[in-house]
Amino acid sequence: MGSRRGYRIVSVIAEDPREDFRPLPFFVYGTLRPGEVNHDLLLRGRTLAEEPGHLAGAVLYDGPGYPYAVEEPGGTVRGELVTARPEAYEELLAALDRLEEYVPGDPRNLYVRAARDVVRAVGGTARAWVYLAAPGVAARLRATGTRIADGDWLSRR
Repeated sequence: MGSRRGYRIVSVIAEDPREDFRPLPFFVYGTLRPGEVNHDLLLRGRTLAEEPGHLAGAVLYDGPGYPYAVEEPGGTVRGELVTARPEAYEELLAALDRLEEYVPGDPRNLYVRAARDVVRAVGGTARAWVYLAAPGVAARLRATGTRIADGDWLSRR
């Protein structure tokens, strides 16, 4: 980063680091949804609210026991918008990053955590953290992955 004539020059990256400090809700679409294996393990007692919603502009792929959301115009991924208890937010963010094996800036990430607008079932949108397939993973999934046609992980049963 540098500065010229009073302007700040910054590099453009997929994730906005300024949003790392805002307590955004989380959009969960796989094993963190109610009734799934990681919901009680990681979310029970740490949330204020959980409500249905969907992520527009993404599709869902089946992974080895868990799904991947891949950004794609025209698609929809169904899930829940989860609002953390304020006192549990930082701990929950760290726990979810560990679950998804997400380390900011690490090229080996399978997922990237990105802020996206999620459509609430009750109307309106909310900005939320979403774990999306990292670029290399997304390319492989588009080429050879199994897409979940309706965008709902729970429908795969």
